[in-house]
Amino acid sequence: MDKGIFIGGGGEGYGEKQFLTLKYANRHGLIAGATGTGKTVTLQILAEGFSNAGVPVFLSDVKGDLSGLAQAGSEGFKLHEAFTSRAETIGFDDYSYHACPVTFWDLFGDQGHPVRTTVAEMGPLLVSRLLELSEAQEGILNIAFRLADEEGLPLLDLKDLQALLVWVGENRADLALRYGNISVQSIGAIQRRLMVLENQGATQFFGEPALELSDIMRTDADGKGMINILAADKLMASPRLYATFLLWLLSELFEELPEVGDPDKPKLVFFFDEAHLLFEDAPKALVDKVEQVARLIRSKGVGVYFITQNPADVPEDILGQLGNRVQHALRAFTARDRKNLRLAAETYRDNPRFSTEEAIKEVGVGEAVTSMLMKKGVPGVVERTLIRPPSSKLGPLDKATRKALIAGSDLAAKYQTTLDRKSAYEILQARAETAAKAAEAEEAREEDMSVAEREFSTARRFSGGRVGRSTSRRVRSRKDIDIGYEMKRMVVKELTGTTGRRIVRGLLGGLFKGR
Repeated sequence: MDKGIFIGGGGEGYGEKQFLTLKYANRHGLIAGATGTGKTVTLQILAEGFSNAGVPVFLSDVKGDLSGLAQAGSEGFKLHEAFTSRAETIGFDDYSYHACPVTFWDLFGDQGHPVRTTVAEMGPLLVSRLLELSEAQEGILNIAFRLADEEGLPLLDLKDLQALLVWVGENRADLALRYGNISVQSIGAIQRRLMVLENQGATQFFGEPALELSDIMRTDADGKGMINILAADKLMASPRLYATFLLWLLSELFEELPEVGDPDKPKLVFFFDEAHLLFEDAPKALVDKVEQVARLIRSKGVGVYFITQNPADVPEDILGQLGNRVQHALRAFTARDRKNLRLAAETYRDNPRFSTEEAIKEVGVGEAVTSMLMKKGVPGVVERTLIRPPSSKLGPLDKATRKALIAGSDLAAKYQTTLDRKSAYEILQARAETAAKAAEAEEAREEDMSVAEREFSTARRFSGGRVGRSTSRRVRSRKDIDIGYEMKRMVVKELTGTTGRRIVRGLLGGLFKGR
C-alpha cells in the first residue's frame, strides 16, 4: 500500500480505509482498550506494516503471543476463513501470509539474547526509581555516582555499586564535609533494596557487553525492518524493572541518536506495552523527563506508541502528543468508567455521522475507533474501523522453533557470554588489600621500635645509666628515621587525599590531560 501502513477499513456502516502515513509515524501514537478487545492484534499488524516498510521495531511481548511474528500464518489455522472474509470486506486485496524478520531478547537470557546495561549508563535517577528510594537515599546514591566518576571507579554491575556504597559508608566522616551528612541507616536501606533486586534476577541485567542501539535498528537482506521482541512475560513479575528498562532504552535513544528533522519514515518505532506501569507512582521529575523525551525524540526519527487499557493511564501532557490513535472498546459500568469514556471521546476530532462516545462503547473485538494524522500533521476525523487481519501467525511460536531462531541469529555470539572486566569492585578490593598490608607493616615496625626501646632501657639499667656511645647513636639514629618516616607518611597521606590530588593535578596539568 503506497499510502502508508494499512490499518483497516469498513463495510456497511463503517468509514473509509485507514492508513498510518509513514511521514507522520514519528508523531507517536496510542493503542487503547479493555482486556480482550484486540489491542495485541493491532500491535501485531502495525509491527508487520512498519517492518514491510523497512522500519525497525522494538516491542515487549507481555503475554508471549507476539513471537508468532516470526512465522507466516497458515490456511490450516482455524480463523483462516474469518481472516480472508475480513480482508475481502475491508478491501484488503493483496492480503497474504508471510513471516517477519525477528530478533528475540530477554533480560534473563532464557527466551532471547541477554539484554544488559551498566549501572553507570542507567544513572542515579533511574536506579533510584528502580529501587524506590526516598529523597535522602536518592541523595546518597547521587553522591556515590559522583565519587565513582571522580575516583575513576567504573560502575558496571550491582557488585560494583554495593562495594562503592560500603566505601562511602567507611569514609562518610571525611565525605560529609563536602557533600553533607551521610547516614549509615540510609546506606543500609539502599543495600537491602539492591539485595531484593538481586533476588528478582536483575543481576543478569547489569553488566557487559551492554546493548548497542545499532543492533535494534537493523534491516534484513530484503530491506525489511527487524522486529525486536523483548520477552516480558517473566519480567512482568518485576513491573518496576520492566518499566525502568524501557524508559532507560528510550532515554538512550534520545541521547545518542542524531537529529534528523522530519524523515520520510521513522528510523525506529518503539512500542511501550502496559504503559500505565511507567507512570504509576512515578515522581514528578521522572514524568517530566518522559514528557521531554516524548516531545523531542520525534526529531531523532523515533516514533513511540503507548499501549494501555485506558487513555487516562497516560498523563495529559503526553497524551496530547500522541497523534495516531487506535481506540478499542472501553467498558462503562461505573461512574468513573463513564467519566473516563467521555474524556477519551473528547480527545478525537468529531465525526458528524456518529457519536464518538457511543462508538467506543459499541465496537466489538477486532474493531476500533481510529484517527490518523493527515496532511501537515492534522488529526483525521474519527472513524469506526474493522482492523485488518495479521499476515504472520496469530499466537506464540513453539519452543523448538524459537530456540532455533535464537541460536541461528548473528547476534548470538556477541551477547551470549558475560564480560567481567576490572571495575569498582576489583579496584576497591585491591585498595583494601593494599591498606591491610600497609597496616601489617606498620604494626611490625611499631613492634620493632618497641623491642629496640626495651633493649635500650635494659642496657641503661645494667650499665648504671651509662650506655655505650654506639648504642646511643643507634637509638638516636632510629628515632631520626622514625621522625622522617612519620613526616613522609603524613605528606603521602595528604597527597593521596582529595585536596592532594587537586594539587598534583594542578602541578602536572601542563604535562598530562585528565587524570
